[in-house]
Amino acid sequence: MENTFMMILLAFLVTFVACNPPPLPLDDIVIEKTFTPDRCDRMVKSGDFVRYHYIGMFPDGKKFDSSYDRSTTYNVFVGRKQLIAGMDKALVGMCVNERWMIKIPPQLAYGKDGYGDNIPPDSILHFDVLMLDIWNTEDKVQIKTYHKPESCGRTVQVSDYIRYHYNGTLLDGTLFDSSHTRMRTYDTYVGIGWLIAGMDQGLLGMCVGEKRIITLPPFLGYGENGDGSDIPAQASLVFDVVLLDLHNPKDEITVEAQSLPDHCPRKSVVGDFMRYHYNGSLLDGTFFDSSYSRNRTYDTYIGKGYVIAGMDQGLLGVCVGERRRIVIPPHLAYGEEGTGTKIPGSAVLVFDVHIIDFHNPSDTVEITSVKPENCSNNTKRGDFVKYHYNATLMDGTYIGSTCVAIIRLCIVVIGMEQGLIGMCVGEKRKLVIPPHLAYGERGVDGEVPGSAVLVFDVELVDLEEGLPEGYMFVWNSDVTPNLFSEMDKNKDAQVDATEFSDYILQQVKEGKGRLAPGFDPQRIIENMYDNQDRNKDGRITEDEFKLKADEAAAHDEL
Repeated sequence: MENTFMMILLAFLVTFVACNPPPLPLDDIVIEKTFTPDRCDRMVKSGDFVRYHYIGMFPDGKKFDSSYDRSTTYNVFVGRKQLIAGMDKALVGMCVNERWMIKIPPQLAYGKDGYGDNIPPDSILHFDVLMLDIWNTEDKVQIKTYHKPESCGRTVQVSDYIRYHYNGTLLDGTLFDSSHTRMRTYDTYVGIGWLIAGMDQGLLGMCVGEKRIITLPPFLGYGENGDGSDIPAQASLVFDVVLLDLHNPKDEITVEAQSLPDHCPRKSVVGDFMRYHYNGSLLDGTFFDSSYSRNRTYDTYIGKGYVIAGMDQGLLGVCVGERRRIVIPPHLAYGEEGTGTKIPGSAVLVFDVHIIDFHNPSDTVEITSVKPENCSNNTKRGDFVKYHYNATLMDGTYIGSTCVAIIRLCIVVIGMEQGLIGMCVGEKRKLVIPPHLAYGERGVDGEVPGSAVLVFDVELVDLEEGLPEGYMFVWNSDVTPNLFSEMDKNKDAQVDATEFSDYILQQVKEGKGRLAPGFDPQRIIENMYDNQDRNKDGRITEDEFKLKADEAAAHDEL
């Protein structure tokens, strides 16, 4: 019974000793890697400055110190005897975000003397270390471009003004600031001290649309004091930047011709009225406006302050049909304030423009003519003409074709009337008619836009000579002195409407008289009869007839 009890006690003591072994002496540091990050861009070397958190414990787990309790990292140079020998040795080779359990023997820690009341003599020390930051006094700004646009016509230079978005983190990935969260770009001059030194360097050479990682050592960032809030002292900084815009206050507009018409008889000048389509975007491609989306051209005078200064300049010297890109710096666009909606302050604007037409208020009808060999009988006002035409806008948009008209009396478009004067049968003309001689500012709903220049390709098919201006009937020979009696067929001393009409039509048939071409003959005759019937009783007497015939300014008829 006694032997059995002794065996049980012995087993208990063995178990106790196995669970709580006494600290074993260490000849050197021991490192247990409790977490290793997937990426390790840099390892600690002797001479580096490091920031790390730690918990200091004895082998039994009792804590004797912690940087977490002080809410501040431990910041120190490695390899310069600013640490106990074991830590100076152990930290070499660590990566940012790596976590190690470091066990240090007394001879590499505080030895036989210990340290004050906290660390007894000959203590083995355990440190649970999380590395947060590594840099060296020889470091420079590090730049890693991970996206570059295919086209890069210009890069950031000293004194340029730029707009960019960024995420700012510490080296361990802790976010301290972001322009994205404020939904507003960071706008500043570069290279003239408006930024921390590292960013002044790191942004140079960027293209619009480029994305790069800029890593700064603390002496090129916020240094020994940090920023007093989110950036601790001696912290390396990492900026993930995308450049959206750049310009220089000395910039002028830039113009790139994208498509030129084969024929350009005239280029725009100051004072012209222009119709054009455009797409408007920011320098990074962000769309802000388009005339196409409204299905209507933008119509304006150019060179007179009706549009932003850069467009006033950029629309000069263009041809109808030309496509060009106009890049406008903010001081020639909407300036520091922007528009308050789609165009931010200090934004460079890009307009892709298609010129539809332009004219000047002083323009007249432009006539280009191809005449036949025999061209002797030319049109004049009042002539009746038959002609074919194709009508288009300046950009070739079809309007209509073919017409029969009396010059001046029935043509709505004044410029068309002017363009038909002096033509002969078989002649072909191209007429370019400015809007003030066509359909004006209003145009024709659904057919002709307001302020549109019109183009008519015209061929004269037939011509019938008209009457002098103001006349609807004329005699081709001397008037008979017995005119009234010849009209009065029934000899009742008065002429009724039928007698009057029959007589006039007979004179026309025999070639003795002419009615104005292009009008209803019966309507003309009715008007003539009404003019002779002075008392409006439906009969014309010889006295009435003579009285009307004797009037000096008589036009329509006898």
